[in-house]
Amino acid sequence: AIALSIRPRSYLIAMTLTAQLVLLFLCAGLRTEVAGFLQRSTSKLESNSTSGTAVSMGLELRFARSKVVHKMAYFGKITVGDPPQEFTVVFDTGSANLIIPGSGCNTEACTSHRRFNMKASSTARRVNCDGQEVDADLADEITITFGTGQISGICVKDQICVGSACSQGGFISSLDETSQPFAAFTFDGVLGLALPSMAQSSEFSMMSRMQAGSSLRQALFSVFLSDSSEETSEVTFGAVKQEHMASEMFWVDVTGSAGYWEVRISDITVDGKAQSLCEDCRVAVDTGTSQLAGPSHLMSSLRNKVNVKTDCSNYDSLPQLGFIIGGRILNLAPSDYVDKSKYCSISMMDLDVPPPAGPLFVFGIPFLQKYYTVYDPIASRVGFAVANHKGRTPEALLTFNPDLASAVAPTKPASFLSTLRANARAPLTAR
Repeated sequence: AIALSIRPRSYLIAMTLTAQLVLLFLCAGLRTEVAGFLQRSTSKLESNSTSGTAVSMGLELRFARSKVVHKMAYFGKITVGDPPQEFTVVFDTGSANLIIPGSGCNTEACTSHRRFNMKASSTARRVNCDGQEVDADLADEITITFGTGQISGICVKDQICVGSACSQGGFISSLDETSQPFAAFTFDGVLGLALPSMAQSSEFSMMSRMQAGSSLRQALFSVFLSDSSEETSEVTFGAVKQEHMASEMFWVDVTGSAGYWEVRISDITVDGKAQSLCEDCRVAVDTGTSQLAGPSHLMSSLRNKVNVKTDCSNYDSLPQLGFIIGGRILNLAPSDYVDKSKYCSISMMDLDVPPPAGPLFVFGIPFLQKYYTVYDPIASRVGFAVANHKGRTPEALLTFNPDLASAVAPTKPASFLSTLRANARAPLTAR
């Protein structure tokens, strides 16, 4: 469990999805060799004087190896304060606050990372952790207690910039972090991109600031993740990038009120056949998770269904694993859910989220490398499209026929991008 307490007031708040998952897959093995970087962090501003701007932030993909699992995470850079202080953060759709180490924190977990120096910023000021303006001497503090670690800190309001997109916002600057598990992290902090209801207050929510601001072309963001050095992973604020899409995009409404980017799963398929395993389940789309996760009893059933042998000797005959969402089947091939680069391991883990937030599946990095996703906080919806990766032939986006309880192939084999190009070349006709 995780508890958040604010002094002099204290209360419990449900554990954020990322807090649970960080402990599940990072605590046991991140003190391992970092195998390398595939991508460099860059930012690019796309301007349009009549309709606002879009900002793309390139992400680094880092690998860490343990004895049994191949872990990965994507990081980008932000700046905080004036003059700007740079931090490496996970752009995390499973949490909603920005948390970075503070200069007043002298534990190993803090000193091994960049720390925010509040005195060095001309625009920083203390605030209460509910966002209220107070005298610095009266401002409260916050403690976040994990199952195996704890962070205590103050709440600060200052300028937060993602690339060239800047806004005044609240964040947590830690005063103390336990060595386990935080000293093992290869990033400085976490920038939460969940819906506003998960944040400390609207002042702490980047989604709230996105909705309130008028500088972005669109009040949404999109995520493209790749495991190849031939293309750049990125999060884009203010635009949907057609070049990252190899199919049409479809939208699914967010369910629940916990603040996750959570949608409904009608069922799970194996090689296109519905399994009646998960009727009306829910899944959170989470960029801060390295694997697929779900309720332990259902994950056990999935492992049995796909039946990956311990030595991966049956890899070539493994089935497609699909999730029915919005009438489409979002398939994962064996290469998406099995890692056999060094050891044979399946990218699935148990996660039992108690009601009312759970039970809940989590689509982590294996899913997000396969599908381009868009997050619309105003309409409260998530968009999905097959990701267009350089040098790879994308799989078709299949629809689900409930009468046949199986997938239906698209009638047109042409990709979405080729259709766009054909339409662009076609002459306009009067309507």
